[in-house]
Amino acid sequence: MTLAAGRPYLAIPGPSVIPDRVLRAMHRGSPNIYEGPLIDMVAGLMPDLRQLAGTTGHVAIYIGNGHAGWEAANANLFSRGEKALVLATGQFGLSWANSARSMGVEVEVLDFGKSSPVDMGRVEAALRADARHEIKAVLTTHVDTASSIKTDIAALRAAMDAAGHPALLAVDCIASLGCDEFRMDDWGADVMVSACQKGLMTPPGLAFVWFSESARLRCGRSDLATPYWAWGPRAEPEEFWQYWDGTAPTSHLYGLREALDMIREEGLPQVWHRHRTLAGAVWAAFDAWGAGNPAIALNVADPAHRGCSVTAARFGAPHATRLREWCETKAGVTLGIGLGMAPSTDPAYHGFLRVGHMGHVNAHMTLGALAVMEAGLVALDIPHGPGALSAAARMVAEGA
Repeated sequence: MTLAAGRPYLAIPGPSVIPDRVLRAMHRGSPNIYEGPLIDMVAGLMPDLRQLAGTTGHVAIYIGNGHAGWEAANANLFSRGEKALVLATGQFGLSWANSARSMGVEVEVLDFGKSSPVDMGRVEAALRADARHEIKAVLTTHVDTASSIKTDIAALRAAMDAAGHPALLAVDCIASLGCDEFRMDDWGADVMVSACQKGLMTPPGLAFVWFSESARLRCGRSDLATPYWAWGPRAEPEEFWQYWDGTAPTSHLYGLREALDMIREEGLPQVWHRHRTLAGAVWAAFDAWGAGNPAIALNVADPAHRGCSVTAARFGAPHATRLREWCETKAGVTLGIGLGMAPSTDPAYHGFLRVGHMGHVNAHMTLGALAVMEAGLVALDIPHGPGALSAAARMVAEGA
């Protein structure tokens, strides 16, 4: 018997739930791409994207996913043989390092593991050791989508400044933009990468790179920036087609316009508050479950180092996979796999999962997902502590 009939809920860390308003905005025929309303609408996107990132700098849009955003940033930041220092706090930091390395960039990785935040002292020491200033840029994730670890970007910039190093700071905000507070200019980021399929509530297909004027001046001669990836024409096009180096992704642009309108209507500070509150509800539930079973725990011990868009957790193998399968097949709630915590061929892989709470998500969606998870724990006879749903409800009540 199943209770999964009805509207399913995708509680994975992207692609996130797409609002009906965004779907309706995208459901239209192809417009004129040479003149008229589309050109005017796209011009209005750019200031809104800058405001969302907290920058007065430049922004370039690419047709692609988050990996395309990495490649765009790599191509413009570096020439072949130049050096990057990558700070890895999970799978996606390592993946960005691999992306840069495959393009001919020399990569040094500081790996802080799968559950620990960046050690700013180690970063400062590594930069001080680079006496010849060969490191051109430091790359890091704001929130690693796999581990859910959040990096303190302002503290990172302070460590770079304390080292007296001129490296640029590039930040992956794919899992955090529109969910966690981010202030590109105030926190001293030079380059920022994101995509549309998470906090921006639009189907996968658009990647964004914001870059400061300092980054533009220092990276103007990159030999990796082919005509397609070069950010200059996209940020300051002479003709409309140069925004995309070709045909515009029209349906996605209309969806993005609607998503940005929704964020503006709610107010960005309120969007951040909503995500903090719902994340707190998820964390409270896990704390209660774990009180009755130490195998159940959040991946990141300190709440200050947790992202508010996704929660990574462990249940002990094979219970995470069992619970995910039960929730999806019996109740219509899809949870995220424990990406990067163990190889998929390792039995330990089945002990990890993630709960996505990003973008178009509200209290009843989050509380409903937690209630389904508790039902699964009961149905599967997985030991757990009591009071999880009450604890989550209190967090929502206090945050409302």
